[in-house]
Amino acid sequence: MKSILTKKVNMTQIFAENGEVLPVTLLISAEELGEGTLVEGDTVSVTGISKGKGFQGVVKRHGFKGGRRSHGQKHSEREPGSIGGGARAGGRVAKGMRMAGRMGGERVTVKNLKIVKILPETKEIFVSGAIPGRRGTKVEIRTK
Repeated sequence: MKSILTKKVNMTQIFAENGEVLPVTLLISAEELGEGTLVEGDTVSVTGISKGKGFQGVVKRHGFKGGRRSHGQKHSEREPGSIGGGARAGGRVAKGMRMAGRMGGERVTVKNLKIVKILPETKEIFVSGAIPGRRGTKVEIRTK
């Protein structure tokens, strides 16, 4: 398994020979792309740090539905509701309870991405689909 350290530049699109539009992410390698390192059509896994989103509520962070907008609800439309602190949990908050908190800024691996195009003279690699992180983030490409 080979790995290469690259920098995420931006997302763009490439037109295939049959006219199909392929969304790709442009990566620039920090090292030379020698023969056999990466080949167009390879299936790779890309690991990077996801965009940080700060402190988020349960609706955005975990996809909770929120409360009703009627029947006397004043400020509880986006609250989590009951967190089950009854006898079952021993009168405490159970471990792993989904609550509001910091979101993003985690190491994320996206698997089964295809290398669409490689330009060795400029060290550019075009990988199909989206890759975690903001522009300028260092990401690692691993071949299978």
